[in-house]
Amino acid sequence: MLSQAASFGPEPASAPAPANVPGPAGRPAARRAPPGLEAALSALGLQGEREYAGDIFAEVMVCPALPQMPLPRTVTPEMRALVVDWLVQVHEYLGLAGDTLYLAVHLLDSYLRSSRVRLHRLQLLGMACLFVACKMEECVLPEPASLCLLGAGSFSQAELLRAERRILSRLDFRLHHPGPLLCLELLAALAGSDPQVTLLATYFLELSLLEVEAAGWEPGRCAAAALSLAHRVLHVAGSGVEPALYSPAELDPLEPCMARAVLRGPAPGRAAIFLKYARPQRRCTSFFAARLLCCPQPGPP
Repeated sequence: MLSQAASFGPEPASAPAPANVPGPAGRPAARRAPPGLEAALSALGLQGEREYAGDIFAEVMVCPALPQMPLPRTVTPEMRALVVDWLVQVHEYLGLAGDTLYLAVHLLDSYLRSSRVRLHRLQLLGMACLFVACKMEECVLPEPASLCLLGAGSFSQAELLRAERRILSRLDFRLHHPGPLLCLELLAALAGSDPQVTLLATYFLELSLLEVEAAGWEPGRCAAAALSLAHRVLHVAGSGVEPALYSPAELDPLEPCMARAVLRGPAPGRAAIFLKYARPQRRCTSFFAARLLCCPQPGPP
């Protein structure tokens, strides 16, 4: 896909500090834990964590977003989307956990907002972020040599390991990030959403990874927008989000971006997620999602 990947170029001495974890002053105000939270955790198989339901909710749903900063001048939104699309393919081929993909994209965006990256090294950065995310989320790690093969020889194993060290150093080992997928599962359990609604919301949520502005959305708000949009498109009773959590004004800027991504379809360099959700095991969600957005029906065909 991208060629001639090597170690990252030198950083300017005045490069800004890591941006992926704001200090206490930048943390959003805590949201009140909604009724039924303990039952929702039980529905997710987290019965043992019910005693800490409020703390879990605060940690997951109040996670801050990345600061609204432009990409480096060498990286366009289209090139970022191309790398994310390729990461989706690698992630699916390796059979990794869903949270691994979201963490990898978060690390990619965090690094892009704190350092300059040459375009021909963007693929290496993406793979190194996926490798770090695997170490955070997976029980069995892919071998670095295997990841290099998936990169079609555009970088070596030594370059991948150097890139990993550079990411860890640049982000100051601040790697924890409750992703929007966990937020979506929690919100869907709170709303009692049926599997079809949850699957459609997951498709909306994953498509948002391709949109550069989505990096500036809080994970909880992003998940709430995807679930709310899925409920409305399928005409399922209820908004899908506890009213006290997010107001319509908070969700309105996000839903049109997700809808545009769905209506764009399998564009060149952006087809991996569409094809992933076109498979029978995911109920061919991507085939009818655009039609539902254009001509909403009481339910999927």
